[in-house]
Amino acid sequence: MGSTQFGNFHDFCRDSTLPICNLFVDDNQPPNLKYGGCVLRGIDLGNDRNLSNLGSILLAFIAIVVSAFLLWRSEKKKAAVGRREIQIFLIGFIVMQICEIFTIGGFPLDDAVRKGFTAVHVAAITATCWVLFLNALVGFQFLDDGTPISVGLFLSSALVLFIGTGYIALDTAFSWTGHFDSSLTGENHRSIALYILCLLFPLVCLVAFYVLESILVIRILGETRPMLYLTAAALLFAIGQIFTFVISTHICQGTDGKINGALFETFFTLLSVVMVWIFWSSITEDDWPMPMPVTGGRYN
Repeated sequence: MGSTQFGNFHDFCRDSTLPICNLFVDDNQPPNLKYGGCVLRGIDLGNDRNLSNLGSILLAFIAIVVSAFLLWRSEKKKAAVGRREIQIFLIGFIVMQICEIFTIGGFPLDDAVRKGFTAVHVAAITATCWVLFLNALVGFQFLDDGTPISVGLFLSSALVLFIGTGYIALDTAFSWTGHFDSSLTGENHRSIALYILCLLFPLVCLVAFYVLESILVIRILGETRPMLYLTAAALLFAIGQIFTFVISTHICQGTDGKINGALFETFFTLLSVVMVWIFWSSITEDDWPMPMPVTGGRYN
């Protein structure tokens, strides 16, 4: 079976610093050590220990602070459509960044602790991308935003995905039942369930968010300016992924293991989230009660 077979993580883990890679091997310190790729060594702490990804740790902390500021700014927009819903997305992103400090930051943690943080991290990615997709539906006003029903649906559906993905990640890491064990352990680290939940499902949610918001802005709002923010968010996120999956190993080799693409991925993802918030702010403008026919390019 080739390493490119559907569900295999070996090549991803060899060439990049993905949190999910912590689930497949023990003592994944520094990242990539068990995969034969460029070893990200970072700062030597002595006793054969490294703080391998200080840049990502600092940027993750900055992302937490920025997200908290956006939460506060969202609270100030009392009449904005989807205020509570976008705040749920920001909270999910904060959880991701807290976990990222410990999953790809390269702290010399106990293996079980790192795997626990990793399970929460990958579960938060899945749930947060789902919440972002739901935010696209808010603009179409199928339900009144900010109501107990709307917020309850957001939280309950995200919680189901979070718990489900988290359990699969933990079962994969600790082999509680053996049901989710990699079928190619030691070679390709294959997990179809995690491949779908942690890579494909979030991608589908992000693409759907972009498409639905584009329809909302262009066909219903009749505007173009918000599309600049939305497209910028998409491009920034894509650049971050390119740094992770394509450029990371080359940066690592070029710097002799001092840095890789992980810190750039963290940086561009933060910029993408900021642009998503700016996009949301630009189409709400605090005075959009519900979709209605457009006159003169804006809602009345």
